[in-house]
Amino acid sequence: MALFITDECINCDVCEPECPNEAIYQGQEIYEINPNLCTECVGHFDKPQCVAVCPVSCIPLNPDVVETQEQLLNKYYRLTQLKTA
Repeated sequence: MALFITDECINCDVCEPECPNEAIYQGQEIYEINPNLCTECVGHFDKPQCVAVCPVSCIPLNPDVVETQEQLLNKYYRLTQLKTA
């Protein structure tokens, strides 16, 4: 699954720079996560870094974007190949 940011977000700016895939961006009112870029940090870290630094715990799994660990790892490989190409 990808992650998403709930409306409890306080726009503290700590999550965006922690995302290794640049999936987090400033939306209209709060930060948002692009599910096409989110790998839950699979391939980079053991745990999602945005979740680890969020002071209000407003970054749960997105039930609308269900992915297996294998799918997340494949997405990681695809994204990292695009960055090095």
